[in-house]
Amino acid sequence: MTIRVALHHHSRYRFDRPVMVFPHEIRLKPAAHNRTPISAYSLKIEPARHFIHWQQDAYGNFVARLTFPEPTRELEVTVDLIADMTVINPFDFFVEPWAEHYPFQYPAELKAELAPFLQTDIAGPALAKWLGDFRRALPANMGITNFLVHANQRIQRSVSYLIRMEPGIQNCEETLTKGSGSCRDSAWLLVQVLRHLGIAARFVSGYLIQLAADEKPLDGPAGPSTDFTDLHAWCEAYIPGAGWVGLDATSGLLAGEGHIPLAATAQPASAAPINGLTGICESKLDVTMTVTRIHEDPRVTKPYTDAQWQAANALGLQIDAELKKGDVRLTQGGEPTFVSIDNMDGAEWNIAALGEEKWALSNALIRRLQTRFARGGVVHFGQGKWYPGEPLPRWALTAYWRADDIPLWHNATLIASTGETSDPDGLKQFGTFLAEQLGLNPGYLIPAYEDPWQALDMESRQPANLDPHAVDLTQSDARHRLAQQLRTGLAEVVGYVLPLKAGTAAAPQWRSSRWPLRQDRLYLVAGDSALGYRLPLDSLPWLAPEDFEVELAPDPFAERAPLPES
Repeated sequence: MTIRVALHHHSRYRFDRPVMVFPHEIRLKPAAHNRTPISAYSLKIEPARHFIHWQQDAYGNFVARLTFPEPTRELEVTVDLIADMTVINPFDFFVEPWAEHYPFQYPAELKAELAPFLQTDIAGPALAKWLGDFRRALPANMGITNFLVHANQRIQRSVSYLIRMEPGIQNCEETLTKGSGSCRDSAWLLVQVLRHLGIAARFVSGYLIQLAADEKPLDGPAGPSTDFTDLHAWCEAYIPGAGWVGLDATSGLLAGEGHIPLAATAQPASAAPINGLTGICESKLDVTMTVTRIHEDPRVTKPYTDAQWQAANALGLQIDAELKKGDVRLTQGGEPTFVSIDNMDGAEWNIAALGEEKWALSNALIRRLQTRFARGGVVHFGQGKWYPGEPLPRWALTAYWRADDIPLWHNATLIASTGETSDPDGLKQFGTFLAEQLGLNPGYLIPAYEDPWQALDMESRQPANLDPHAVDLTQSDARHRLAQQLRTGLAEVVGYVLPLKAGTAAAPQWRSSRWPLRQDRLYLVAGDSALGYRLPLDSLPWLAPEDFEVELAPDPFAERAPLPES
């Protein structure tokens, strides 16, 4: 999901007389470490007669150095940029193992490089008391991420935000004594607090973009009612492995996609967005800042408009017509994926392929889909995909129906429901009836049994003197299946097999035969798939390839006769 916005920042200085404008430094270009994608940027300066030289200061920030050859009555600085407000996870970082808990020590070489960001001002009484209270309340060996969040939120609770028009930054004593300050005051206080606690920190000035939420949150602050942008200040702490981590002491949150850094420095004065002098005069400053959404992807909280839906439907109809005209035939598969709201941490919703709850909900879903889209259709429960590393294939629940609405199945009660167990006598009765209807001898029916040994070891089922109740069940999948088989009874018939071969045009009669089995019973291959998928076909007599009756499959794209009316 992407929201693309255009930010416009216009600063206009008006002087009461023509004055010389001495060299100015402009720090209004997103810094190199900015994480919010910027797809376009422009800086416009008035008066038009000026010279601009792009540089980088001692901290690597982009600086536009301006010189003006003649006096002027106005100075205008206009910034336009386009930002992609792609959501950024502020906690998406790694930490060196030796720095995972507070306190930690920077290695000597790194500490020397971070020296400007470890310098502290003398702590006055208010700051010293704040630091003492903070240290006493700090849990031992606290995780560094929790430490940063804790310090940031403590500053946010200690200082009330206010809009302060006076230039400059309050010192820590003044901010803590008043209990209030602007964003730059809170940011500098947090910088000093972290440095006193042994964490390298720097002052950051930049743009803050806040967009109104599509929906009001169920709890917590509602956020801005309209889209908003302004110049802002925050703090960045250097954590080995993670790098510079942004902390916004005004909100108590970590910096996200709405924080666009322009300058990051050891001292606040070096991060001023516009810095320079003019001749003696009276001046007036007007600042305009706006943010405009220029692109929004549809999303759950703000889906397609009616016009967009109509356009999408019209395009779909056009494509359908072109495919039909070109005799293009397509098949489409789908895998509905969802997580149970009542069992989010269950294995079947995270790592396991199957599960009882998933099976029940899947059955309910296919029934609802059949009722809505496939009335009179046939519901088929078959074997689905078998992914590498999974012991068994997954289920595939499918509904088939005719496009002309003629029912394929009339009696829904004949389809077994979830959790129903098969009655061996009923199965035999059905198999006998089916054989007779096909003109076959019911004696061809073969009773099938579960073979618990195959669930443990394909070779362990060969000896006849082993007791399945004494098996060391070390595998959870095998243990679950065997326990289920033991409850059912190892000697119970679980189904019947009727070998079938379709007749031909010359001899349309169905055919069958007896299977010569190596054992006295037909034992199924281990698993919980349908019985037909677990037949021990590899134990049937071997047949030379030249003796196979090869039947060519029909061309799937060949013209077919219309389906019968009933």
